[in-house]
Amino acid sequence: MRKAVLHLKKSDPLMRAIIERVGPCRMEFGEPTFHSLAEAIVYQQLNGKAAVTIFKRFTAMAGDPVTPEGILKLSAEHLRAVGLSKQKSSYLFDMAERAKRGDLDFSKLADMSDDEVIEHLTQVKGVGVWTAHMFLMFTLRRANVLPTGDFGIRMAIHKQYLERAAKTKNGAGRSKNKKAVAKLPQKKITLPTPEQMEKIAKRWEPYRTIACWYLWRSLDVKTIG
Repeated sequence: MRKAVLHLKKSDPLMRAIIERVGPCRMEFGEPTFHSLAEAIVYQQLNGKAAVTIFKRFTAMAGDPVTPEGILKLSAEHLRAVGLSKQKSSYLFDMAERAKRGDLDFSKLADMSDDEVIEHLTQVKGVGVWTAHMFLMFTLRRANVLPTGDFGIRMAIHKQYLERAAKTKNGAGRSKNKKAVAKLPQKKITLPTPEQMEKIAKRWEPYRTIACWYLWRSLDVKTIG
């Protein structure tokens, strides 16, 4: 991790400022298992406390750790009783059935490329590219992932790179008239495209995952003075 942080600080002055304000990188990782992906599906579109409560109820019925057999022994009514929607229940059943058939094999993921992992996981209903990216980053511990569809990363890049560059560009001409600047109408935020993100993130390689962790944290702390 130290090598990654040193690389990011050396290769990108803006990222260096973020790192210095955020502090040490404290990424937390899970295990690349069926259980972890089931948890990711349950947590989709739920706030933290609700997700934890529902997942605890779910594992009380399905077993902990969650297995394909544990899910398949349950009915749709069981899953609805613990607070899971009909849609999420169908995702969990689909994942369990694929794993039981051998179509979904977590033992092979470590030897796959990032693109192969994404293709393998997204065969499951309800598992999109974003979920696959999170799995790559926080369970398989892949160091160079850039989740271009993540809202938090897009917002952080907008704030720390695009918005900052625009202010620097326009600041010289407006600094003499602060009242006029204050009255300027607020522009609608335009989040960066995947192409813009890839271009900015080029300097972070091969540690884009660690850079993204810092970008997420930058939304929680004042990183630019």
